[in-house]
Amino acid sequence: MASANPSNSATDQVLVEDKQFVRTLTLNRPKQLNALSHDMVYRLLELFLAYEEDPGVKLIILKGKGRAFCAGGDVAAVVREISGGNWRAGANYFWKEFSLNFVMATYGKPQVSILHGIVMGGGAGASIHGRYRVVTENTVFAMPETALGLFPDVGASYFLSRLPGFFGEYVGLTGTRLDGAEMLACGLATHFVHSAKLLLLEEELHKANLNDSDDILQIIDKYSEHPVVKDNSAYRRLHIIDKCFSCRTVEEILSSLENEAAKNKDDWISAALQLLKKASPTSLKISLRSIREGRLQGVGQCLAREYRMICHVLRGEVSRDFFEGCRAILLDKDRNPKWKPSSLDLVTDDMVGRYFTRVNDGNWEDLKFPARSNLPPIAVAKL
Repeated sequence: MASANPSNSATDQVLVEDKQFVRTLTLNRPKQLNALSHDMVYRLLELFLAYEEDPGVKLIILKGKGRAFCAGGDVAAVVREISGGNWRAGANYFWKEFSLNFVMATYGKPQVSILHGIVMGGGAGASIHGRYRVVTENTVFAMPETALGLFPDVGASYFLSRLPGFFGEYVGLTGTRLDGAEMLACGLATHFVHSAKLLLLEEELHKANLNDSDDILQIIDKYSEHPVVKDNSAYRRLHIIDKCFSCRTVEEILSSLENEAAKNKDDWISAALQLLKKASPTSLKISLRSIREGRLQGVGQCLAREYRMICHVLRGEVSRDFFEGCRAILLDKDRNPKWKPSSLDLVTDDMVGRYFTRVNDGNWEDLKFPARSNLPPIAVAKL
């Protein structure tokens, strides 16, 4: 059960509304674009576990206050905490966040995430794993981790690897932004609802008996539209994306894109090249391997592997690009990170492989998930 006395910070940052069989959780850090703090992650995990055992709860709605659903995890706070050498403080944050992602992915009750506004990084992890993902004309989605010296985490190696063709590699490596129509087309979203209809949708969900999961689907379908993907969208060029991003290495992907740029003057190709060349070389290589491994793994395996990877990132033994990326993008904001290693050819296979191994620390342990019931073996199989 949820704690009877959660901290004021947690209750202020996650607002709870009870209406009949529905619990609406609102992420409430609008000035920070609802970036997930420690308190928010802990509170969400607490609430989701409690509601799963409560027969009076049949649906959870998750949304954000202001112009963002959630712009990601509060990685700047994580960096500040571990800058003194205590990497375990950051590891603890990701342990709880990935546990929340796993609970959402294996949840016994429907979750409707209303992705109105900005959805990035940790915000994707808090929503894409749920059953229904509603986007609007104002939705902006991205997994921008490679620009921060990180990699697409929160189970992204699971959900990106399951997008059509090699679109997931394109989205994960470049950090490109997608709108609501593109999210619906590629499967990241399940429904598109115009923002003017969101309140009506929520009100009808609140009033419904929800005796059957089909009731929820019928209500969402009633307000849904089928937007047209823009002509200049990269999603309309899947054949080129598949040709380039199916390549075995990041170097080959870049070379293939450059060949396409010489033949086609599409803006998305030049934009993709620019994003790749600005990203951390180490991040690009571990991200590609992560997504490729995710194609053959269950969501639990992906999250457990990503936890190993994030611990290596926080320890900074192979590369400290995560700290440099946060400095350049989030703290000093000069947007001019100095990556080390500075080029792809300096990032060896051995260096990449270290991110996928157990952490060499006597007190470290692999991610262990909250107890779940009725799970297929693939969901929690060991690495």
